[in-house]
Amino acid sequence: MIRMTAAQAAALVQSEDTLLIGGSGGGHAVPDALLAALGERFRRTGQPRDLTTLHPVGLGDGKDRGMGHLAQEGLLKRDVSGTTVDSPGIARLALADKIEAYNLPQGSLSQLMREMAAGRPGLITKVGLHTFVDPRLGGGRQSRRAQEDLVEYMQFRGEDYLFYKPFHVNVAFLRGSAADEEGNVSMEHEAVTLEMLSMAQATRRCGGLVVAQVRRIVPRGEQHPKFVKIPGILVDVLVVEPNQWQTFVTEDSAAYSGHVRVALSDIPAMPAGPRRVMVRRAAMELFHGAICNLGSGVSTGIANVAAEEGVLAQVCLTNEQGNIGGAPASGKEPGAATSPDAQIDQPYQFDFYDGGGLDLAFLSFAEFDAGGNVNVSRFGQRIIGPGGFINISQGARKVVFSGTLTANGAPKAVAQVEQITFSGRYARECGQRILYVTERAVFRLGADGPELIEIAPGSDLEGDVIGAMGFRPHVSPELKLMDAALFNDGPMGLAGRLPSAPPRAALARLHQAGVVQ
Repeated sequence: MIRMTAAQAAALVQSEDTLLIGGSGGGHAVPDALLAALGERFRRTGQPRDLTTLHPVGLGDGKDRGMGHLAQEGLLKRDVSGTTVDSPGIARLALADKIEAYNLPQGSLSQLMREMAAGRPGLITKVGLHTFVDPRLGGGRQSRRAQEDLVEYMQFRGEDYLFYKPFHVNVAFLRGSAADEEGNVSMEHEAVTLEMLSMAQATRRCGGLVVAQVRRIVPRGEQHPKFVKIPGILVDVLVVEPNQWQTFVTEDSAAYSGHVRVALSDIPAMPAGPRRVMVRRAAMELFHGAICNLGSGVSTGIANVAAEEGVLAQVCLTNEQGNIGGAPASGKEPGAATSPDAQIDQPYQFDFYDGGGLDLAFLSFAEFDAGGNVNVSRFGQRIIGPGGFINISQGARKVVFSGTLTANGAPKAVAQVEQITFSGRYARECGQRILYVTERAVFRLGADGPELIEIAPGSDLEGDVIGAMGFRPHVSPELKLMDAALFNDGPMGLAGRLPSAPPRAALARLHQAGVVQ
C-alpha cells in the first residue's frame, strides 16, 4: 500500500480532472487535510486548473475549510453538490459566474454513486420533479455559465421521471478513522459512514485513483471486518493525518460514533423565543412510534423539545446521513446524532425516505408562496442548495415546514418564491399533508394554497398575520388559537397527550395471527 503526505497526494490531481469528495457538512468524515493541500498547491503553483468537484453533501465550516480550500478562481471549472451552505466561497464564485455551479438533491447524488459503481446508465427517480432541479424549471443550475444538462426529464410506462447522468471520476478523496497495512479503511470513530464504499467502487470502475485520509495505521488483522467500510482492494493511496478531528468542532465524541450511550434527558431545553414556539408547535404533530426526519436549521430543535417533554424514546428521529434513533445534532454539526440506535450508509437511508418510510418530516422554509411552494435553496444573494430537502419533502407522508413569518421586517410568505425547492401542486397530487408553522400563525396546504388555521393568542388577524404576508391566504372558517402552552415556560405536557400511532397495514397480519390486539 502506497503512503503519501497530503501534499504528495494533492499533486496527483491534474487539470480538468473530476474530483469526487466524501464527507458531510461541518466536518463529518471530510478529508480536510487533502483539500487543504490541494488548495495550497494551487495558491503556490497555479495548478491544477479547471477541476470538476463532485460531492453529494455540502462540505465546510461556513468559512474556509472543506470546499472553502478550493474556492479559488481558476482552480474550479464546475462544482456539483447537494448544497453550498457550508462553503460560502463556492457560493460567491457561483454568484459571480466564475464557475459552473449545480445543486442537485443530496439523496439522488448519493444513490448515483451506486449506479456509477455498478456501471449502470445513471439514476432514474421521481425525486426533483416540479422543483428547480427539473430541467423544465432550471435543471439544478445555480450560475449562468452552467449550460450542460446534468438531469433529463423522461417518461417511462406513462409516468414522469428524472434521469441523473453519471460522471467519469479521475480521483476520489475519501476519509476513514484508521487503515491497516493493506489499506482496509475503517470508520468506527466517525459520526457517519455516508457512501464512502460506493464512491471508492465508482472511482475504481472509472480507472481513477482512490486516496483515503485516516488518523492512524494499525497492524493487519487488528480491525474488526465489520468496521471496514472501504476494503483495501479499492484503495490506492493512504494519507495519515494524526490531528484529524471527528468534526470541525468536536475532536472525538464517543456518543456520536456510538461507542458510548449518554442520557438523552441531558439534552438542553431550547431558550425562550420565536424558535422555541415554532418547534414546540411542530412537535405537537408527533405521535407514538412516529418515524421522523429532522432537517437542518430551526427544525433540529425538535430533538431538544422531545427530550424536554420526555417523549424522545416514544418516537424515532433520523437524519439523512444515516443515523436512526437517538438525538440528531443541531448547531454546526447537523448530520451527527447523540446515542443513535443504528448508523447505516446514506444511500440506504435515502432509499427508505424515497420509498415513503417517513411518517413525518420537520423542515425549515426560507419562504413559501401563494401556491404552497417552498424555497430553501436560493434567495437574494444567497445560494444554499437543497441538501436532502427535496428527497425528504417529496417522500414523507406529512411535512411540517417551520420558519418565522417575517425576516428583518420583510415577508417570508411571498406571492411567488424565487426558486421552487418544494412544489405545493405536486404535493397535492401525491396526497401529502403539509403544514407551515410560524411563531404567530399556522397554515395547512389546501386546494388553492396555504390556508390559515391557527393564530397566536393576542395577535391581530389583519395587522399581525395577513398584513405581514405578501399574499392573502384563505382563512379557515374554523380558525382557532394556537395552544397557549406553546408560549409558556417549562414543559407543555406533550407526553400526556401524545397520540397513538395510526395503524400500519402490515400489522394486520399480526392482528390476524393474534400476536397483537
